[in-house]
Amino acid sequence: MSHASRAHHPTTRRGAPAASRTTIAAAALMMCAGCAWAQDTVPAPVAAGAAGLAAAADAAPDATQPLSDTIQTVLVSTRRRVESAQSVPTPMTVLNGDELEANRVYRAQDLQQLLPSTTINYVHARQMSFAVRGLGNNPASDGLEGSVGLYLDNVYLARPGMAAFDALDVEQLELLRGPQGTLFGKNTTAGVLNISSRKPSRNVENEAELSAASYGYVQGKLVLNRPLTDSLAARLSAYRTQDDGYLRNRYNGDRVQGGLRQGVRAQALYEPSKDFSLRVIADYNEEDSNNGTLIFYNAGATGKFLAQAALVGAHPVTNPEDRAVDLDSGSHVNVHQGGVSLDANWTLAGASRITSITAWRTWRFVPHNDDGLDVPVNLNVGQSANHRQFTQELRWANAPGGSVDTVAGAYYYYQALENNAFTVNGPLADRFNGNPTGAWNNVTSNSPGQLRVNSYALFGQATWHATDRWDLTAGIRGTYEDKRVHVLRHAPVGPAVGGAVLTVRNARFGAYDSGPLALHQASPSALLSAGYKAWDDVLLYASLSHGEKSGGINLQVPGAAGAASLLVGSERANAAELGVKSTLLNRRLQLNANLFATVVHGYQSNAYDPVNRVSYLTNAGDVRTRGVEFEAQYIPVRTLHLQANVSFNDPRYLTYRNAPCPPEINAVSCDLSGQSALVNAPRRTANVGARWEHPLDALGLDAWRAYVNGNVAYRSSTVGTLDASRYSRIPAYGLANLAVGARSNGERAWDVQLWARNVFDRQYYTSMWNGTFGSYNAVIGTPRTIGATARLDF
Repeated sequence: MSHASRAHHPTTRRGAPAASRTTIAAAALMMCAGCAWAQDTVPAPVAAGAAGLAAAADAAPDATQPLSDTIQTVLVSTRRRVESAQSVPTPMTVLNGDELEANRVYRAQDLQQLLPSTTINYVHARQMSFAVRGLGNNPASDGLEGSVGLYLDNVYLARPGMAAFDALDVEQLELLRGPQGTLFGKNTTAGVLNISSRKPSRNVENEAELSAASYGYVQGKLVLNRPLTDSLAARLSAYRTQDDGYLRNRYNGDRVQGGLRQGVRAQALYEPSKDFSLRVIADYNEEDSNNGTLIFYNAGATGKFLAQAALVGAHPVTNPEDRAVDLDSGSHVNVHQGGVSLDANWTLAGASRITSITAWRTWRFVPHNDDGLDVPVNLNVGQSANHRQFTQELRWANAPGGSVDTVAGAYYYYQALENNAFTVNGPLADRFNGNPTGAWNNVTSNSPGQLRVNSYALFGQATWHATDRWDLTAGIRGTYEDKRVHVLRHAPVGPAVGGAVLTVRNARFGAYDSGPLALHQASPSALLSAGYKAWDDVLLYASLSHGEKSGGINLQVPGAAGAASLLVGSERANAAELGVKSTLLNRRLQLNANLFATVVHGYQSNAYDPVNRVSYLTNAGDVRTRGVEFEAQYIPVRTLHLQANVSFNDPRYLTYRNAPCPPEINAVSCDLSGQSALVNAPRRTANVGARWEHPLDALGLDAWRAYVNGNVAYRSSTVGTLDASRYSRIPAYGLANLAVGARSNGERAWDVQLWARNVFDRQYYTSMWNGTFGSYNAVIGTPRTIGATARLDF
């Protein structure tokens, strides 16, 4: 319902004037350059801009325009047709690449500071999840797709960690809230985050950017764009980011929670005629860091962790405010990912359109995790993953301009994944864990798993323009998935023992073979919605939707429940939306609001097994979320743009009678039915931002403009772990970010900026995790970071 088309910038990043913002606001519209049907699918001013896209692309950059005094049209293609976001009857937020850069949001985990109703849990690339309206906090589930679908240039990213790279040459980002699937490739129950990179264009473009900041942070970016022929253009983007980290390891004095990330994206766009285009994208990203370092939060109800640490002579840092750890081996992650995609579009004789998107991607993750102590209890423990996927989407859209707009298609997804859960114990493992000597000491265990997924889907959606003001939409999707898994655990390797000692060793690390397991499920999705244009700039809408995704498979050796516990049931969501989108005061004020209610049956979430000390996937009962979301932007004067989004949510379990108990409760299971205890699902979130910009001609600097950009993000307190322990609660926090700078225009355009994130150095925690002996560990947020960025367009 709500949408933030924030026009903070008078120009595109390449310096095009504000007058052409409606054309260049959507590199989403680039695919329609020269398409006859483009003028029939968007408002007249926007269509006129589309017709002049080629001319605009060849025009000389002009960055002399001030901020616009009206809210500009933002174009999206979420319904597979280019149209104004304000005319789409669904809750949606749109951010362009300029806004991300102005707010120094270059990591996926920082997006929750701009997007409404969004939570992003991040430890490292494998322990990452996206949640919308409190739904979707299920990280590190190799045998499960997320509740929130992630797409990069129309390609589905099966692992949330595949988005854990720095934002590079982003054109636009769209967040759709609620069940999706009748138009997007993969079915999801909570929402979709759709990221689009900038396409090759007919301009010669060169951009170099360098940033430096606290904690040894250095980032460099380079973008090159070239027209090779009249019908072929190429684009190359690259980045490299390095930082020392913001936690201090007292064991050796090093800084941790930092490292190196770098990547490159190469593109080619071939458009021999207005009836055909082919876009080829190849990208590669890698990370070599010590991200994943957790800090000790508290010892829980019993304090046993600290007693056992003292028993082996360890010295854990017990005050999380110190932003420090004491680790003898430290944490480390190594990530390699990349892929190739082909996006082809044909306009047929009747002006209908066929789209084919073919993509292959790979993602490889190798961790080294410390036990949190400065003595050799566990030398290394974790889970590696090697993921490969192939996707093929084929869509047909009828010619626009008639009384019915129709999109239909087919989708295929293949996944092959191998992982390995490993443990390498040190010589103090038995003493720390209270075992007989020799049971776990110096024992190594490996548990490999294999997963194969074949997913097939047919989908379609039609919008009937019943009158000039009424639109009725219906969509349906049918998905069938075949998942097959095999989990092993090899016999432990270690010193020879026998009798009771061997029994203790095998109870934790003994050989296991699940045999071949399979999961076959059909998952329907559906949508009904109505939109009514009450006035020219006011849209009222309502929708009912059903989203469903198949069950998952735990790639973990099961506990007492046996092999049957490896299979997890499907997640089914029913949602209702009621909303309004409005543009008022001669396009100076935009107000969007919506009411939502969602009931999820078989909610998939992560639990912690304190015996085997691993996280596992489970169906956490039935869940309900309901609330209201507001988004606004206001231009009181040309030089000042304001925006805000606020959400109020009531997430709670309807039924969850066999929930895991927190350590402070001595029981086999606990009943969380009726409780507001969803993991990391805040009841209130708010983001407020402002941008001021003014020319410096009064100072004799006719080619320069000064600007100030600031935003504040707030999140209320949340439950940190599935056991809903009072010891794992995440406190509420607010963060303030500020940037000041100046930019010039001309053939060599400069942008120089000083910025600060977390201005008031607020101590905050983004997620909480179960530790050993009822303790809890946390991911601490980034402290105050002060830096400078210089960018040159030439």
